[in-house]
Amino acid sequence: MIVSLHMCTPPPWTHRLRRQDPPPLSFQLPSASLTKQGERFLFSLAVTRDPKTTSRLISKFVSSSTQHISLNTLSHLLSPHTTHPHLSSLALPLYSRISKESWFQWNPKLVAELVALLDKRGRHEEAEPLIFETVSKLESRERELVLFYGNLMDAFCKHNSKRGFDDVFYRLSEFMSSSSSVYVKRQAYKSIVSGLCEMGRPEEAEKLMEEMTIQGLKPSSFEFRCVVFGYGRLGFFEEMERCVDKMKSEEVDTVCSNMILSCYGDHNEVSRMVLWLKKMKDSGIPFSIRTYNSVLNSCSSIMSLLQDMNSDGFPVSIEGLKESLSGDDELLVVEELVEDSSVLDEAMEWGSGEAKLDLHGMHLGSAYLVMLQWMEEMRCRFSDGKSLIPAEIMVVCGSGKHSSVRGESPVKAMVKKMMIRTQSPLRIDRKNTGCFVAKGHVVRDWLS
Repeated sequence: MIVSLHMCTPPPWTHRLRRQDPPPLSFQLPSASLTKQGERFLFSLAVTRDPKTTSRLISKFVSSSTQHISLNTLSHLLSPHTTHPHLSSLALPLYSRISKESWFQWNPKLVAELVALLDKRGRHEEAEPLIFETVSKLESRERELVLFYGNLMDAFCKHNSKRGFDDVFYRLSEFMSSSSSVYVKRQAYKSIVSGLCEMGRPEEAEKLMEEMTIQGLKPSSFEFRCVVFGYGRLGFFEEMERCVDKMKSEEVDTVCSNMILSCYGDHNEVSRMVLWLKKMKDSGIPFSIRTYNSVLNSCSSIMSLLQDMNSDGFPVSIEGLKESLSGDDELLVVEELVEDSSVLDEAMEWGSGEAKLDLHGMHLGSAYLVMLQWMEEMRCRFSDGKSLIPAEIMVVCGSGKHSSVRGESPVKAMVKKMMIRTQSPLRIDRKNTGCFVAKGHVVRDWLS
């Protein structure tokens, strides 16, 4: 059933208050990955039960922290994926204290994240004043107000709040109907289509796109991608592929293809992934690191080979990998990926002074396959007698700063295991523990 644009009950915060200054539009929330100072602060809050002590700790933390650290910690508490959900009730007092700092710049995106968290915790009486304030600040600035409602809808979707979503759905619908601005209407449609797909309602989003067309607003590739991904996440592949057929050929690019591959992989449709990889090649759509990540993360046989780094179970050559996957659809995936060298070419540099392979951005399966390709490519270059021998050869895998466990990089552990298994001369660099290095002529002798 398609939701009418006017059927939701109007929320209590649609009234307008006094007008205030508009927000700065350049403000960005920092990453929700905690700093060490933020970790210590949240630990101190976790062992505190006295409200006065909690208030004092918050005030001391904000006054002694930089803008980045303060906002980083708040962002972490606001995130649906916070590792401290038991402390999320302190997001509002932390926000209130931060807002008193001289460096603080009011921002509607931050307010939207806070409102969604309060709504999730059932603290509607605390969320409503924040929305009143924002609507008041932006009431004469339609473009900024529609972006705020879009942020608010996105935040409610992240927390899977049907109540909050329906409230913003109503407000955006009313706002869109009353505005004569094409920009406002397009942004409103964009937010609603995206939100419906996030809430698992792609059929309604597709109907809304038809309404856009009737009103003379041609849906963009963004709306199409939302609906494609919405159907794909639910496993409705016929509907997904039907929507893809409606898109222009240039809109079905690498980004869109990676979304489709991810959906196939989530539902273990390996054979469909193979067909789509072939279609990408036939259409001239280049592979990317994310293509590798999307596909290989879904290859259970390959990932199981890499699961135990202490075992000698995973092959250290492409031929060995193919043999281990004999009779498996994942063999066809590997064949499609290795026939195209674009990802390896992008990750690899070659010069007389240095040859480098950069594995940044690659997940474990991707780094593994690229390492196998790289060793074959190096062997070919050294054997043809035409390529210069670099003075130094380096593999950059990172030290684990962005890993789920800080300082413990699965990619680095895998590369180290491969180097040991193949008796490689590449060793961890003393100056940079995220790199493996060796002299060029030594690597040549190893691969010959």
